[in-house]
Amino acid sequence: MSATPDDLLKVPLNDLHIALGARMVPFAGYSMPVQYPEGLMAEHKHTRTAAGLFDVSHMGQLRLVGPDAAAAFESLIPVDVIDLAVGKQRYGLLLNETGGIIDDLMFVNRDYANGGDLFVIVNGACKVGDIAHIQAKIGSRCQVIPMPERALLALQGPQAVTALSRLAPGVEQLVFMTGGNFTINTGARSIDVFLTRSGYTGEDGFEISVSADHALALAQALLAQPEVKPIGLGARNSLRLEAGLPLYGNDIDNTTTPVEAGLQWAIQKVRRAGGAREGGFPGAGRILAQLAGEPGSITRKRVGLKALERIPVREHVELQSPAGERLGEVTSGLLGPTIDQPVAMGYVPPALAALGSLVNALVRGKPVPMEVVAMPFVPTNYFRG
Repeated sequence: MSATPDDLLKVPLNDLHIALGARMVPFAGYSMPVQYPEGLMAEHKHTRTAAGLFDVSHMGQLRLVGPDAAAAFESLIPVDVIDLAVGKQRYGLLLNETGGIIDDLMFVNRDYANGGDLFVIVNGACKVGDIAHIQAKIGSRCQVIPMPERALLALQGPQAVTALSRLAPGVEQLVFMTGGNFTINTGARSIDVFLTRSGYTGEDGFEISVSADHALALAQALLAQPEVKPIGLGARNSLRLEAGLPLYGNDIDNTTTPVEAGLQWAIQKVRRAGGAREGGFPGAGRILAQLAGEPGSITRKRVGLKALERIPVREHVELQSPAGERLGEVTSGLLGPTIDQPVAMGYVPPALAALGSLVNALVRGKPVPMEVVAMPFVPTNYFRG
């Protein structure tokens, strides 16, 4: 059965989205804005040139509390948690026993060793399962505290720092993948938030965790800034694809390993073969073998694809070799608004994963030639200081 409107959970800003003319759609069990009256293309381009405000309150937020929190969390992900400095953020991958990706996530060290916590953000569609999994695996070693009382807003784009620093002086001093506690002055009130200089668009920007009770006031204050417009899920998807960033459930899932997905950069040396804390995460044997390039350990790789004809190639379109053999399918694809060219991601055998390799996408029965190209499709603009 499909979900009815009454079955869908609402994020704290739904009434605001509707008042702004958003078209609402079901997404991850929530009612979410897919686009506003100006449309996806305008929203996408505005984010690339100014600042866009995204409501991502459906995402899961949780705290890991206790002196053993980092070591415990490190047992679930192939990432260096223990050595992460206070105030720093890192991308992580929650794995199953075969090395498949249960979810991708972000986490920040908010001084867990001295009474603070590890602050973790997981995907909305996965959060119930993620939290249950983390609780079951490490709940005896640290407190696992969900935060349903928090909303999450993302302010993205080259002018995001200009807009936000008017309301929260000091945020301009943060660099990419760092965070801290700030007070945002809306004029009518001061709102305490925790924010990081990060996001999922390839642009500079911030993700802002705020009490759900204050989310509306914060959103209104941000939208009052001349650089800022509301942006829906449609542009969020096109922005992240141009940035070469995978979407959980499309480009990565519990059958995909980090190496197959091209995410081995997220596995620090300390967790690899010969590192001080080699392995020790689910699926380590398989993943370390793939990192070592053992013959037969990798049968597919995620690649970026650019169509050589002006024909958009969507997800689930079949990919074929030049000889007509089935290779797999496109996992994400669209006409990139910034580059005005069809781009996609998908999985191909290692022999066809080299840059410049050619494959065909079967669009309505017609083979559309595509070239394997480097990602991101659009250069990233993260602020690194």
